[in-house]
Formats: sequence, C-alpha cells, structure tokens
Amino acid sequence: MDVDGEGDRGKNPRIMERDSDSLKDQITEPSWFTPKKLLVVFCVVNLINYIDRGAIASNGINGSRGTCTSTGTCSSGTGIQGDFNLSNFEDGVLSSAFMVGLLVASPIFASLAKSVNPFRLIGVGLSIWTLAVLGCGLSFDFWSITICRMFVGVGEASFVSLAAPYIDDNAPHDQKSAWLALFYMCIPAGYAFGYVYGGLVGNVLPWRAAFWGEAILMLPFAVLGFVIKPLHLKGFAPDDTGKTRTDNLNVLPVSYGFSSVLKDLKLLLVDKVYVTNILGYIAYNFVLGAYSYWGPKAGYNIYKMENADLIFGGVTVICGIVGTLSGGVILDYMDATISNAFKLLSVSTFIGALFCFSAFCFKSLYAFLAFFAIGELLIFATQGPVNFVVLHCVKPSLRPLAMAMSTVSIHIFGDVPSSPLVGVLQDHVNNWRVTALVLTFVLFPAAAIWSIGIFLNSVDRYNEDSEPDVVTREESTVAPLLEVA
Repeated sequence: MDVDGEGDRGKNPRIMERDSDSLKDQITEPSWFTPKKLLVVFCVVNLINYIDRGAIASNGINGSRGTCTSTGTCSSGTGIQGDFNLSNFEDGVLSSAFMVGLLVASPIFASLAKSVNPFRLIGVGLSIWTLAVLGCGLSFDFWSITICRMFVGVGEASFVSLAAPYIDDNAPHDQKSAWLALFYMCIPAGYAFGYVYGGLVGNVLPWRAAFWGEAILMLPFAVLGFVIKPLHLKGFAPDDTGKTRTDNLNVLPVSYGFSSVLKDLKLLLVDKVYVTNILGYIAYNFVLGAYSYWGPKAGYNIYKMENADLIFGGVTVICGIVGTLSGGVILDYMDATISNAFKLLSVSTFIGALFCFSAFCFKSLYAFLAFFAIGELLIFATQGPVNFVVLHCVKPSLRPLAMAMSTVSIHIFGDVPSSPLVGVLQDHVNNWRVTALVLTFVLFPAAAIWSIGIFLNSVDRYNEDSEPDVVTREESTVAPLLEVA
C-alpha cells in the first residue's frame, strides 16, 4: 500500500477500505512495543527526571553555607551552597533555573510535533537532558551550574509535552485517569528518592557524583528514542520520515511557523476550563515546589530532624505513591469526566491544606508527621485529575501545546518564584515555622479556583478531530494495567 496516497487513485473502494484497516492495525498495535511497556519506560524516565529535582534540594547535595560565630570561629560550608558560597536567594534561583530552558523550548517542541515524529523529539530532549546533567557535575561556579540547569529544562521540555498524550492514547478507556496517575506518581516518588539518593551520595562521595549517576541512568532511554520505531500520536500523521502528511488518514493539514503557535495559544487562552484548571494548578504548584526544595531544611530547623532528607523522603514517597494512585482510581470510579475531576481537585486540596497547615502548628515531631502525612496524601490525589482535565478539555492536536503551556505556567508562576520568595521570606523573618505556615495557606486559594471549574460548561474533546480510520480507545483490545474488580 502506498501510504502517501498517490497510488490509491483509481483503486477499488473496497480494496482501499481493507488497506485502511491494515494500516489501523499497524498504528494501534506496533509489533515492537506494547502500551504497558510504553507506560513503564515513561514512568522510569519521569522518575529519573524528578530524582534530579529531589537530589539538588537534598541536604547532602545542596548542603549549607559556611558559618562564623561571634567568637570568630568559622566552619566551612558543604555541598553546592558551601562550595559556591550561595545565599538563600541564589540557592532558590538555582532550583528554578531549569525553567528558563523549559519556557523557551516547550512551545518549540510542541510546534515541531506537527512535522517531526514526537517520539524522535523525546529522544532529542532526553539527550540534551543527559548532557546538561553531566555538565552540572563539572560546573565550577554559580553561573556555570545555573546555565547547565537551564539546559536541563530544555531537555525536559519535549518529554513533559509529549509523554502524557502518548499515555492517554494507549490507556484503556475506563482507566485513563489511573494510567495518568501512575505516570505522575513518579513526581513525588522521584523527589523522595532524590532526597534519599542525595543524602546517601553526599555522605560518601562528592556532590558532583550524584549528577554523573543521573546521566548514566538516563543515557539508555535517550538512545532508545532514536533506535526504535517511532509511535503514532493521535491528531498527528503516522510517519517515520518527519514529513507532513495530509493523505487518506485525513489528518488535519499542518500550518507552520510562529503564527501557527500563536493561533493555538489563543485557543488555549480563551478556553475557560483550561485557564481555570491551570490557575488552580499554579497556586498548588507554588506550594509544592517550595515544599520540595525547602522541606528538608525547614524540617531540620523546626523539629531538629537529624535525618531530614530520609524522613521527608520517606513520607513523601509513601504519601505520593498512595495519594496519586488513589486520586486516579477514585476519578475513574466516579466516572472520569471534567466536572468530576474539578470536584475531586477542590475537595481534596482543601482538606489536605487543613491538615498540612495544622501540622506546622504542632511542636511535637510525631504530631507533625501524622498530620502532614495525611495532608500530603490528599494533596497528591490531584495529580491524575488535573492532568486529565488538561488533556481532555482540548482537541487531540492541541494536547502537546496544552501540556507544554501547563508545565511552563505552573513553573514560571508557581515553583519558580516560590523557591526564591520563600528564601527571601525566611531571610526576613528568620522563623521556619512562620514561613511554612504562610506558604501552606496558598493551598486554600488553589482549592477555591478549582471549585469554580465544577460550574463551568465542560466538554470532553478527546475525539473532536479524530479520524474515522484511527481506532479509538473504546474500540481497543488492549488489556487493562489495573484489573477492575
């Protein structure tokens, strides 16, 4: 069969129909990969990505500045902060530097997905990420490591834009939210493992070794993006060569250039459901980003935790895994609709905020851990539902850009400013308990914003520009990853 469609002229319609059915099988059932393998690969990549985030925030890798007492006795600093003599503000900037690369590269990768196979773009991004992390281990001052962190963001941009749409396409129809929850479960798990990884490496090796280890872990997946046959993404032409297709697959024609990106951005900005979801997500991520970076240090200073990295890492990984999976399963049980997702987002965030705020009011370490753990369980339940809304409130061809702009927004308005701002607040008040309470309060506006989404007129647009010859998940025979009782 001539895939370009030029040889189809004059063919018998029945022959064309059989050819189309054959092509469907090739698209939906690639011989070299299965949906479960795809999910596992993407989850591992996501895990490594966030291990890096957790490691650079850990006391073992991040370290502390050198100090001098009133008597003139000075002690040398440790980790990155000690080696480069960083202030709390500079330290917070370092945690957010990746956002510069992410901001620039995300819309570029989302636009390129229309003309270059998205799976190849993921391979390019992971290669850049690997080299950038390697560079972090070779850095020699604040600016050199900051520039490397910016390129980490460039590498991350392709993956965060394209991985979730691939998972959404291949997930069983009645477990879409659960599959997304499995993927996003790797965020808290990665942070937690990063705390532990950073703490362990920092105790026995130079902090630079942690970055070199991450590069080694990611390298096989970067290579994988180039050596295996690329997958088809719904809303885009299935082509291995990178050429734009407008053949008998009826894929929408592609518009190139900056004007096309602006047009797509305008569609997102006038979508009330999308904007409301992202605004709530920004407030939510403002808190979570600062928690992840300053949490171990705040816990050490408030409750005198001797092993703050291990304690915060352990609590976060358990609550993150259980909470994120529970949120996805509950949404599927409720019936995965956009309205139900907003209900789960608002209620879970509000109750979780109450528990986290109360936790920091206790002087007892055990009371703090109990309340904070319950709060984190509820807060992490949002990961599956919030990304379900992002993917399903827009048509398939807009999903990469929707994911890219979601990621850019929650970082540039959320955790990017929160880390340095919390550092400035702490420098001013010099009281980690007050700083933590002020930060936690921001979760209440997040819950209020998401509650607005319940009353909006929402439509699931997953099949809005689907093609008649592309098999939808309702027709798929893929076995579910999680068996429904």
